[in-house]
Amino acid sequence: MLTYILIGLVVLLLFSSLKVLPEYQRLVVLRLGRALPQAKGPGLVVIIPVIDTPIRVDLRERIMEIPKQTCITRDNAPISIDFLIYLQIVDPLASVVNVQNVFQATEGLATTTLRAVIGDIALDDVLSKRDEINQKLRVKLDEVTHRWGVQVNAVEIKEILPPAEVQESMTKQMAAERTRRAMVTEAEGTKQAQILRAEGEKTARILEAEAQKASAILHAEAQREAQLLAAEGYALALQKISEAARHLDNNTMLIQYLETLKNVGQSPSAKWIVPVEVTGLARQVGELISNHSKT
Repeated sequence: MLTYILIGLVVLLLFSSLKVLPEYQRLVVLRLGRALPQAKGPGLVVIIPVIDTPIRVDLRERIMEIPKQTCITRDNAPISIDFLIYLQIVDPLASVVNVQNVFQATEGLATTTLRAVIGDIALDDVLSKRDEINQKLRVKLDEVTHRWGVQVNAVEIKEILPPAEVQESMTKQMAAERTRRAMVTEAEGTKQAQILRAEGEKTARILEAEAQKASAILHAEAQREAQLLAAEGYALALQKISEAARHLDNNTMLIQYLETLKNVGQSPSAKWIVPVEVTGLARQVGELISNHSKT
C-alpha cells in the first residue's frame, strides 16, 4: 500500500513538473527565490517541483482603459478626459522582478502623467490637438514603463468633456460658424449665378454679332453677284448691238434715216434739224430707187 502511495506521489510530482505554454506566454521561474536569467517557453517546460516557483506572463498586447480623470488646463479650466492605453510586455523577467503589479502601476502612472501633460496646455489646444496629446502621453509613459519590461504602443483619448459654460459657448460658436458658412455659401452661389448669367449674355451677344456679320456678308455677296450679272448682261447686250451694227449696210441706214425724217415731219415743231447732208441723202435715195427698178 505504501508503495502505491509513493508511486502516486512520484507520478503527481512528475506531472506537476511539466508545463505546456502557448506561443503568447512565457514562464518566469524563481528557483529557491532567485529568478532564472531567461524566461522559459513556449512549448513544453520542465520545472523542479517544490524548488521552482513558476509565474506565467502573457506577452499579447493589452488594452487598458483609464476612466475619466479631471484635469486642470494651463488657463485653469477643469476638464474631464478618459483614454485607452495599448501596451505589451516585452521583457517577462523585468515585469515580474522590477514591479509588484505591472498593470496597476501603469494605470497609476497614466493618471498622473495625464494631469501633468494637460496642465501645460491651454483649453483650446486640448480640444484641438488631440493627436499631439496622445503622442506626448505615449512618450512619457514609455519612458517609465520601459524599466518594467512594458512597451506602450499607443495612447488614444476617447472623450474630452469641457465645463458646461465652455460647452455652451462652443455651441454658440458652432452655430455662428454654421451661419457664416451658410452666408458664404449663399454669396458664392449668387456670385456663380451672376458669372454664369454674364457669360451667357456675352455668348448670346457674340453669337448675335456673328449672325449679323454672316448676314451682312451674304447680302454683300448677293449684291455683288447681282451687279456682276447685270454688268455681264449689259456687256452682252452691247456685244449684240455691236455685232448687229457691223452687219448693217448703207441701204438699211438710209431707210432708218428716212423713217427718222418721216417722224420729224409729223412733229408739230416749226424747226427741223437734220443731222445729215440733204443733197447727199437725196442722191442716195435716187440710186436706191434706180437699183430697185432694175431689179
